[in-house]
Parts: sequence; structure tokens; C-alpha cells
Amino acid sequence: MLDGLSRLDPLVLRAKELGMDSLAITDHGGLYGAINFYRSAKNADVKPIIGCEMYVAPASRHSRRPGDKSPYHMTVLAKDNRGYQNLVKLVSKAQLEGFYYKPRVDRELLEEYHEGLVVLSGCPSGEVPRLISQGRMDEAKATASWYRELFGDYYLELMEHGEIPELPGINKGLMELHKTLEIPVVATNDSHYTSREEASLQDILICIHTNTNIHDESRMKMKEDSYFLRSPQEMQALYPELPEAITNSLQIAEMCNLELDFSQLRLPEFDVPDGMTADQYLNQLCEEGLRRRIEHVTAAEEERLAYELEVVKQTRFANYFLVVWDIARFVRERDISFAVRGSAAASLTLYCLGVTDVNPLHYRLVFERFLNVERKEMPDIDMDFQDDRREEVINYVVSKYGRDHVAQIITFGTLGARASIRDVGRALAMPYAEVDQVARLVPFKLHITLDEALQQSQELDGRYRSDEAIKTLIDTARGLEGLTRHSSTHAAGVVISKEPLDEVVPLQKPIRGDDESAIMTQYAMAPIAALGLLKMDFLGLANLTILSKTQERIASTRGTDLTLRDIPLDDAKTFELLSRGETAGVFQMEGAGMTRHIKELKPSSLSDVAAMIALYRPGPMEQIGTFIEAKHGRKAPRYPHPALRDILEETYGVIVYQDQVLLIAQTFAGYTLGEADIVRKAMGKKIPEIMAQEREKFLQGALKLGYSKELADEVFALIEPFAGYAFNKAHSVSYGLISYWTAYLKANYPAEYMVSLLNSYMDNTEKVVAAVVECGRLKIPVLPPQINKSDAEFSMETQEDGRTAVRIGLAAVKNVGAGAVRTVLEARNKEGPFASIEHMCRVADLGSLNSKALESMVKCGAFDAFGDRGALLSVVDRILTLAQSEAGLRDSNQTSMFDLFGESVPTPLATIVLPEVDTPAVQLQTWEAELLGFSLSTSSTLSGLAIDSGSETIVFRSQIDADMGGRQVVLAGQVSSVTQRTTRDQRPFTIATLGLMDGTIDVFVWEELQRATEGLWENGRLVLVVGTVSVRGDQISISCSKASEYTVDEEAGDKSEVRAPAGESARPAVRQEAAHVNGPAVGQPVPASAANASTAVGAVEIPAPAQPANETPRRLNLRIRETNQPVDDRTMLDDVMRLLLAYRGNDEVNLEIATEGHIVTMEWSMVRVTATSELEERLEELLGPAGDVSVESVPS
Repeated sequence: MLDGLSRLDPLVLRAKELGMDSLAITDHGGLYGAINFYRSAKNADVKPIIGCEMYVAPASRHSRRPGDKSPYHMTVLAKDNRGYQNLVKLVSKAQLEGFYYKPRVDRELLEEYHEGLVVLSGCPSGEVPRLISQGRMDEAKATASWYRELFGDYYLELMEHGEIPELPGINKGLMELHKTLEIPVVATNDSHYTSREEASLQDILICIHTNTNIHDESRMKMKEDSYFLRSPQEMQALYPELPEAITNSLQIAEMCNLELDFSQLRLPEFDVPDGMTADQYLNQLCEEGLRRRIEHVTAAEEERLAYELEVVKQTRFANYFLVVWDIARFVRERDISFAVRGSAAASLTLYCLGVTDVNPLHYRLVFERFLNVERKEMPDIDMDFQDDRREEVINYVVSKYGRDHVAQIITFGTLGARASIRDVGRALAMPYAEVDQVARLVPFKLHITLDEALQQSQELDGRYRSDEAIKTLIDTARGLEGLTRHSSTHAAGVVISKEPLDEVVPLQKPIRGDDESAIMTQYAMAPIAALGLLKMDFLGLANLTILSKTQERIASTRGTDLTLRDIPLDDAKTFELLSRGETAGVFQMEGAGMTRHIKELKPSSLSDVAAMIALYRPGPMEQIGTFIEAKHGRKAPRYPHPALRDILEETYGVIVYQDQVLLIAQTFAGYTLGEADIVRKAMGKKIPEIMAQEREKFLQGALKLGYSKELADEVFALIEPFAGYAFNKAHSVSYGLISYWTAYLKANYPAEYMVSLLNSYMDNTEKVVAAVVECGRLKIPVLPPQINKSDAEFSMETQEDGRTAVRIGLAAVKNVGAGAVRTVLEARNKEGPFASIEHMCRVADLGSLNSKALESMVKCGAFDAFGDRGALLSVVDRILTLAQSEAGLRDSNQTSMFDLFGESVPTPLATIVLPEVDTPAVQLQTWEAELLGFSLSTSSTLSGLAIDSGSETIVFRSQIDADMGGRQVVLAGQVSSVTQRTTRDQRPFTIATLGLMDGTIDVFVWEELQRATEGLWENGRLVLVVGTVSVRGDQISISCSKASEYTVDEEAGDKSEVRAPAGESARPAVRQEAAHVNGPAVGQPVPASAANASTAVGAVEIPAPAQPANETPRRLNLRIRETNQPVDDRTMLDDVMRLLLAYRGNDEVNLEIATEGHIVTMEWSMVRVTATSELEERLEELLGPAGDVSVESVPS
């Protein structure tokens, strides 16, 4: 449990304020914060003392009896480096060997690792205090004598906390031992928070971690507020007659003089051939690799490699590079897909070693961004592996360097703004709905704080100021925000060491994993790096698995062994796919925003793809338009000086990469690239003093090179904002390459790629649905699960017409895992297709299929070849009983009594009689949507649209997201419920819940449309809706502008299988009976020039908006009050315009601006809207107190 509230820096500073020159950290059972505490104290000129409040087993640490659940406590401090090593050993072995409810040491371990330690008898749960409280003074005396004999520096620990009734008796007994045994005493104070005022916050923190609330009288609670950092004067006042108890604390502090060495490298030593050093062997491997990987080596490449190897030698990282080379060699030999992230791709050395697939000279990657002699830190070589084989790599590293030299790295989750509100709300026992509402008001922004949220959200700030309960909630949450919430295994971090890790780093068992898995550090990434250990990122990347599985399928289906290195980087089909925005399932290219930009960019090279990855982030995103315009020649790039052209030409005059910042600093101010990298990092912190220093240095350097002060000022002003958010070019190119590979496979091998993609999404229904939608767009039929055709995973299947389809796997069905169907599939593959349910029961082992799994398979159509789903569902128990009976016969020597008559007599199959049932189509759809995430039923006309890529009509709920707010869309679905409501001014409207293939969405039908669509909104009816996507908070709905019944023409259309257990079935074509429906193409914003455009969507014609028949013309009146914030006013006006454009129609708009006491009328004659009640309501919500909205009728 995490019950400590103190934050390190405030704690250390408070100690300094109180005149203390030393401070100890003694967390329960671990050393998690030791290094951060040590460095924080050193920075404040306070002596850090590293310690731990350990748990001591009453007997052996290996004992696991009920009485061992309550171990003793004991305070242990490290006097010196030897003591620190022993402390680390004890903490590690307590976790790895002695963990039983708590990590425990025992006397055996204490005897082995006692040197260099100071030991205190502990709190009331200590061994000696507990014996005293039990009246066992003789045993207490013997125990204290044992500890003093072993450690030498042993102290009896006195405490004063009024809430512990046995404490006075314990202190009396300790004083008796002090006098009898002459063991010194020391006064301590349990500190769980820094100041007394934080006691209530700590109470809330305990509630959070014990899952209770403040109204639970039986909860764990510290009943007084004495657990803070007391001043020396306060401590002296507690022991006026025992001054030595205070002075002994100073004596202990003087004993403890631990000095940790953060300059030492603890890299593993790679076994090199006899007679060679690590540097020599590295040079040999690189020279061989250079000629193997580059057909015609240039002088520039020779010089670059020689330079890099010299830098590696000077920085003493040869062993590091060899370790990485060895891992890459193993991975390539095992055909495990992998890639490198970050700046490592800037190294030609790593390219020659086969670690990267990017020649840095081809992309002008700056090596100094990765490694330089000026930067005194280890470079990061972060490796990504296909996620289903990452464990193989870790196991190899463990076997290579030893289990005691390799560990995964811990990471700590903290309380963010929203999480803090929710946790505190639970602890305060506030209603969930109220807390949830407040939490949702925190803006979605990475690492946002509650202070920032209050500034950015007017509604949150208003609730905070007006509601005392909400103020208490938020103030309490602010007090806990940023505290550690939990620990877990880092998704990628692995540490490899020269010496056994438990001599340097405390260890424990991983959060997940068996005893054979790699152990885990108690230090996070930053402390690991500070101690000079080799930390690496081994990230499991699903996209690499997708690439690998696609390659395997290509080899299987087409007989082509395609390697990623074989893929040409100038494939026209790949760039056409990206230019069309068909980026679903393409690495780093998904999402509405990125798709829109990549379509506008129309990339023609890997460099374009890499640049877009770099630009599509807050900050650089502002430059995307400039980048695209310049690429297509619509805007000339601007170069303040010709020298900048050479650096910025590839990105059309836009600073995109950190490498460019380095090159500009080198070119214009004479920096070395290593110096420039240090400057880039410093500038990125935006510290004014540093910025001023670097500006002056840059100007002086530019003047020395002959540039004018004006030019130097201009260039510095150009790079200054980009130093903070320009992107790592090597990372962009590396990930751009993976993006390109995925796009290439999708463009050239679509079926193989989509099957691999679907399998990677198996546990994510939302992503599976999106991939099924994409299959439909690619004209790849998706077939339902079928017991005689499906594998466990999604698979490829050739249809009778020669087309390749995707067959849904049985394990993709909810409640059915791969393990459940393994034996069934083994039997089918051995015996052939099952002729009947009874045949399956005879030959297959159904022992892993429980009734819920079997029911789920029946409901989604896996057994449709054997009967109606409802009928089969009614006999599930009978099927399982028969399967068990047949399994019993198979396991016996005698199959049945018919064997008595000889082998020639066949054993008759039992018969399962199915009742006459005809399950309604709507029920089939419901089951499929529940268990697959979507419906592919034959009776569902929606599935025809899903398969038909010629239709852009939306039939999946997942096709509609918040980014589409304000856009008009066309969707088809089935009415599942209808609710009648009225607005605040008593105007009626309808909410129709529309069932789509993977969920539902509410459609709002306003008064103006109710009469025109009367009778349409009936449960079960299929309707076609044109409307505007409305987003309010996290609720998405459709504001209907036109609707009609959606009907099926049985005679027309193509043939395309939707679902067919035993073969093909015809897909009915879909047509729209109503003549016209208003609205633009699906999912597209309404262009300003499209007021009279007409767009075809499937079989639906969409003409220009028209005033509904017999509808009185209206005028929308807007009055907006001008403020003294012109930027905010302009933003408001832009938001109003965008909203109006989403409601195009024939109604007039009258806009008035109230400014400086008079009214200015704006000419907006070009803007015409449909003045609906919803538009009026949304405008009122948008303007708030800044404006007024009204709608009036206009005489004809």
C-alpha cells in the first residue's frame, strides 16, 4: 500500500528550512525512491541517508504458515557503499525469496549481509517492541542483545504518537533495556506527510489505496496529525529529560556517509575473439558490414564510418554497440521482425551492423543527434520487435548474460487530473454521476494539471467557484495530483549489467509473469541510467507482427518469399493509396486529421511520409499547410539566406527536424554539431536565462563567420520556436519506413494484409469493426464464422468465383478463445468436415467448450449448416451431454456394446432432434452484433452496403467519431426505439435510436421535419437518414435534415456473398425510393462553393438544399457583443460561421455586432441556413452571454 504523501523536493526543502543538514528515506519493504531522493537531497545540500523499514520473518523467510502473515518491522540505514550494497541485497532477496504478503528477510540473511548498516529496533511492530508489549521481557532482552552483537550500531527506537495505546509501555520497556544492556536510544517520528496540514489529504490517500471512504468507521486511519516532519525543537520538546535520544540521531547521521558514483559505466562486457579489444572487433564487423550492405561504397560513407567509430571509442560504448549487434543478429536469424526507434537510425555504424535499415547519409541524418563527445550520457538504441515474439528476445538476453544480470524495469503510474478527481470523489463518498460530470469537464490534453484545467474550462471553473462540495473535491484532488498511484512493468524497458544487478539495484518479481521470467528493478528508467547501467527499450509493436504475418501469408498463398528489405521505396501503388487517403490500418497514418493531410500532401517519397509523421503534432501542425502548399508549387519556399536552402530544401523551407536546427547552428554560428545538440536541448526547456545566453552566443558566432547582426537575429528567431518541438528526423524516417511497408503490403497484397490486421485486432472489437468496414471498401468479402471452414483466427478463403474472402475465426467470437476450439479444429483437420452436430460430438473433444462458448458460436452462425440458430440453442445442453458421452467411450477400450459383434458392425450415431424454429432476422442481427461487434446476416440489407465499396453510406457506428462534428453524413439503419420530447419552449421533437451494424446512435428529428416524416419512425423499420453529426461532450448524435424508408429491390444488383454456411448467396441490391435527399457525400465537410452541388452516394442522388414544401421562410438573427480580446472575438466568429455552414439552407442570416455603444450590421447575404430549433439551441450554447439568437418568420 502507498500511504506516503510526501513529495521528495518539498520534503527536502522543508528539512532545509527547519535547519536539518541530513535526512533519511525509509520506505516500507523497498528502495523505490532512493536514487531520486539521494539526488534531490544532494541538490539541496542536505545529506541523504538511504534506508528501508524492512519486514523480518518470525522464523524462516521461506516459511508460508498462517502465523507468518505479520512479520516484524525494523529500520535499516546504509552507512557507506558496502552498507548500500548489503541493503540492496537484503531488499532484493526479501522480494525474490521471502515474499509472503510482505517482502521478508530473516536472521540468516541478516547475518550474511550485516556489514555497513545501522539498525534501529523499529516502530511498535518491531520485534523487540512487540515482545515488550506481550510482556516477554526476557526474550526482548535476548533479541536486542542478538541485534547489537550482530550489527554493532544498534539503537532502541523511541516514538511519541498518542493514538497508539501500547506505546508508553513499549517506551518504558525500551528504557529498561537501555539501562540494563547499555544499548543507546534514539528518538524518531513516523513521517507520512511533510506538514501537519496534510494529514487530511493522507487520510484520503489511504482511503483510495484501501478502496474505502471517509464514512467507513472501520477503515484504516491514522487518528492524529502527528505523522509529519517535526522540527528539531518539536522533537526536543517531546523528550526534555532524555537529550541523548535527540543527539544520537545526529550521531547516526554522522555515521552515514554514502557516496554513490554516477560517473561509472556498468556496461556488460561482450565476449570478443581472443586477442581483440571490443573497439577492434566492432571496427572489423562494421568494415565487413559496410561492404556487404552498400554495393558501391563512397568516400563520404568511409569517412562517416571512421568518424563514428572514433566517437564510439572516445565515449567507451563499444561493448554497448556489440551487445545490440548480437541481439539484432539473433533476431534476424530467428526471422523476428524488428526495427529501431529514436535517433539510433542516424548511425552508419548501426546500419553496417544490421541493426537499422536506414543509411543515414541518404537522409542526411546527423550522427551527433544520437551520440557526440560533448554530451556526457549514454545514447538510446530503442528496438521494436513483433509483439508476439518479444518474449523470445528477452529470454535470449537472459540466457546470454545470466538471469542475475538482466531485468525488466519498473514504471510508476501517477494520479492525473481526471483520475485524481475520480479517486478523491470515491474516497469522499460523493455520488458517482456528480464526480463523473466534473471529471469530464477537464479538457483532453496530455499531462494537463487541475490548475490548467480550471484556467481552460470556464464551466469547470464556474462549478468550482459556485459549489462548495465541488471546490472541496477539486482542492483535495489538487493535493493528491501527481502522486504515485501504482507500479507496473515498463512496456519496453530492459536493463543489462556487467555485475549482478542486486549489487547495484534492488530487485523484485515482475508485476506479471512466472518465476522463469526476467526479474524487475525497483528503480525506474531515469535512476537506472544515472547509475551507468545499460537500459534498453524492447517494445513489442503490433505493426511488426502484422508485417511478419503478412509475409508468411504471401509466401503461403503466392509462393513469394518477400523480405522487407526487398520492398521498393518508389512503388506507385503505395503512394496512390496514401494519396487517396486509404490509410485505415496503415502505421502512423490513421485518424481523420492525418488522413486529411496525407491526402492533401499526396506523398511521392519516403521523405514526404517521414515529414508528415514529424509535423502531425501540436506545434509543428501549424506548418502543415505551408509544407503542402510549397510541395505542390502553390507557395514559394522562403529562405532568409541561400545557405538555408541546402538545409531546408527537402522540407520546402519549413523547419521540421531537430537535425535541421543543428545544421543551421553549425552553418551560421560555427557550433560543432555536438555543441548544437546541447544547445537544442537547452533551448527546448524554454528557460529565459538560457535562451538569452544562447542567443548572445549564436549572434557572436554568426558575426565571426561574417554574417550581419540583422541576419543572425532573423535566423535565431527562426530556429528558436522549433528547438522545442522540432522532431527527431531519424525517428521519423525509421517509423516512416514502417508506415511505407504497411501501406505497400496493403496496396499490393490487400487480402493477406487485412487478415493479418484483423488478427492483430482480435481483442479489440472496435478495431475489428473498422477493419471489416475497410475490407468492404476494398471489395474483400467478409464471411461469418463457420465450424467447417473457420480457423481459430481470421483466415483467407477462395470463393467459387475465384475471389479471395476473409473468413472470421472462431476465436474472434466473444466468449470463445483459441484454447476452447483447439481440439475441435484438430479433429476437423484430421477427420474432415463435420457432417452433422452428432458427427462432431463423435470425433471431436468438446471438453474445452463450455455452454457459454458453444451458445456464442451458435448465435453468431458457426453451426448454421446444421440447423436454425434458435433450434440449436435450445439443445446446447444435449450437445454437450452427447459430447461427454462420446468422449467417455473414446477413452475406454470398448467404444460401445456393438463392438461385441465384431469390428464390421458400425456403431450408430445418437440423434439430436431439433425443434421447428424460425429465428427472426432481427434476433440474428442482435446476436451477431453482440458477439462479433457487427452483423453479417443474410437478411440484413445493411451488410450489402458494408460489402459494397461503391457505397459510401454509413452502416457502422464506428464510422462516426467526434472529429466529424458539424459534417453532414448519410447513414442507413434500423429503428430500435422512438422517444417523443419537447424543447424548452415546448416545441416537439423526436429521438429515434437507429441500430447500425455495430451499435446504435440517436437521431434527432426536429419539429420542422416531424410532419414530413410522420409514420416513418417505427420500430424495426429500415431508414436512410441524411443529417449533421452533433457532438456535445462525449455524446455523438445525428441531427436529421432528411429521411425516408430504406427498401430492397430483389431483382437488381451484383452478386456478393454476405453470409452463407454452405456456399454463395445473392446480395440484394439497395435502392432509394424517394427521389432526392439533401446532404453532401458521407463524412465530408460541406465546401463553401458547394451550395448548389450534387453528389452521388450509392444509389442516392443528393441535390442542392431546398426549402421544405409549405414551409414559411425564416430569418436567423444573431447579435454578438464585441470584447477587448480581438483574437477571442475572431475565434468566436469563425466558430459561428462553421456552425452555420453545417446547416445550409434557404433561410436568411442577419448578423449584428454590438461594439462601443452602437450596433454594426454585417452583410452575410451569401450565407443561407436551415433555421432549425437545433441550430438555434447550438448557437445559444456556443455564444453564451456573449450574444443573442432568435428566429423570425419572413413574409413572402
